Amino acid sequence: MSVLATLALDIGWGSTLAIKTILVLAIIPFGALVLGYTFLLKMMSHMQSRLGPMDPGGFHGWFQLVGDGLKFLQKEDIMPAEADRRVFAMAPAVIVMSTFLIFLVIPAGPRTIVEDLDVGVFYALAVSSLSVIGVLMAGWASSNKFALLGALRAAGQLIAYELPLLLAVVGVVIQAGTMSLQGIVTAQQDGSIFGITAIGNPFIFTQFIGFALFLVAAQAELTQPPFDMPVAESELISGYMVEYSGFRFLFFFIGEFGTAFAFAALAATLFLGGWAIPGVHGATAELLGPIVLFVKLMAIAFLMFWVRFTYPRLREDQLQSLAWKVLIPIGLINIVATGILKVAVG
Repeated sequence: MSVLATLALDIGWGSTLAIKTILVLAIIPFGALVLGYTFLLKMMSHMQSRLGPMDPGGFHGWFQLVGDGLKFLQKEDIMPAEADRRVFAMAPAVIVMSTFLIFLVIPAGPRTIVEDLDVGVFYALAVSSLSVIGVLMAGWASSNKFALLGALRAAGQLIAYELPLLLAVVGVVIQAGTMSLQGIVTAQQDGSIFGITAIGNPFIFTQFIGFALFLVAAQAELTQPPFDMPVAESELISGYMVEYSGFRFLFFFIGEFGTAFAFAALAATLFLGGWAIPGVHGATAELLGPIVLFVKLMAIAFLMFWVRFTYPRLREDQLQSLAWKVLIPIGLINIVATGILKVAVG
């Protein structure tokens, strides 16, 4: 192959990757706001009979989302006088970027993926933990004792619950025989349960313990109730976000709901077959895949938000005890059981 042909292929690959990346960066903020604010929060408000604004926009107050966004953008960007200005400004961007990076490896179809990495699961879990750095940056740079305490709480919590999150995924990796998220989806689509291929082999049937562990750990990673100690209003005002206002606070908001969107998509991919429909391949799967994945992740996100608005906050010691004394041992037992069944069944 000539040098010009090789260069053309490289340019074409780079252009395709750039287009995919831009689409992901454009869709995530919109999807996060629609998922977390417009749909799920309204659904929870109906369940709890606290409807909130219902007039803006004419249909269940949908235009309130736009109004709140404009409110954040026009607020004054206040920075504490004693803050480390550069670190303070960069912290929200670090948190949001960790969310964006997760979506780069989540498949929405046979070819609808930014980059199909052989270690996609490892990559997704690794970049999701980058938010810890942003949280510590925000707490330390704010020059506020409540912000620093909230950041330290968040760091301890996120480090503790990274382990159950990882252990929950290991069972899926053992069963699928690959760390590629696309490969895990294919394994569920082409598999069978007791010789029945009608629904494939969604790993939630064999990895239901791992699925439960993943949801609990993801809830803690998001610092959502009942694991919201880092931002406890009654104790730390708003924790590491207490000194942020305007569009910088909006970044934290987008990061929180965007990460919830990402974890729901990751759980749908690992345990519910992702975009796959048994027996559907080719162009049809490419067309229906994003819709199927969206429906599944919305179902999982509904469970996560239901828990968020149902259970009260745990104490800090209860949170750590749950991780180290309950979830991690259960995760290890699940891995051993999965390994034994994998060898026995073949």
